[in-house]
Amino acid sequence: MDLSRRSAVAAVGAAGLGGLAGCIGGGSGDSGNSSGSDGDGGTPIGDHPAAAGLAEQPSLGRDDAPATVVVFEDPSCPTCRDFEENAGERLRSGPVADGDLRFVSRAYPVVYPWGKPAVQALEAVHAREGAEAVYWDLFAHYFATQTEFDTDNVLDRTESWLGSNTDLDAGAVVDDADSKRYDGAVGTDLDAGEAAGADRTPTLFLFRDGSYVTRAAGSVSYETVASALRL
Repeated sequence: MDLSRRSAVAAVGAAGLGGLAGCIGGGSGDSGNSSGSDGDGGTPIGDHPAAAGLAEQPSLGRDDAPATVVVFEDPSCPTCRDFEENAGERLRSGPVADGDLRFVSRAYPVVYPWGKPAVQALEAVHAREGAEAVYWDLFAHYFATQTEFDTDNVLDRTESWLGSNTDLDAGAVVDDADSKRYDGAVGTDLDAGEAAGADRTPTLFLFRDGSYVTRAAGSVSYETVASALRL
């Protein structure tokens, strides 16, 4: 699959909670605003395109939690980093830990080129049995050291980090990432995001009691998510 074909995600949907800056596809890292109305309210989560293949996605929290947030994000996106280090962390340490929210991450490598091999590595880790904690640790590592990565060093740095911090076969993970062994999983996320109208990163799709509520994109605050989902 040629991910470059998808790097400029079409602006085909409008954010239900608009006016928030986010990274736009195409490798520019520029910000843009989502605006307008969202007409999908009330759609069952099983029928919403953002939730396609949801059971196979990395997630934290109870599967039967009353609320679900599905986040399309790119390790190379500065706005995603800001979201993860602020609202994302509060959501995971609060409502997720309390059993009120399920947090689902979907890879959406549409910003800088190094995000593509990074998500290949994340998918390779996710595919390994018992490696859920490693997935989230690597996920956080990419954001915490985001400015240190580029296309030339991302896999070498990933292998070094895995080798120093986990019991996984770091070389095998990186080999899988380099060969795009799990490209199908990356494609599933890209297809879901495009079908749902995610035109920037991060884009969050919010569900409550099994039904779609709204979406939010860009510099999304904890309060925005908590209010929309009645957390």
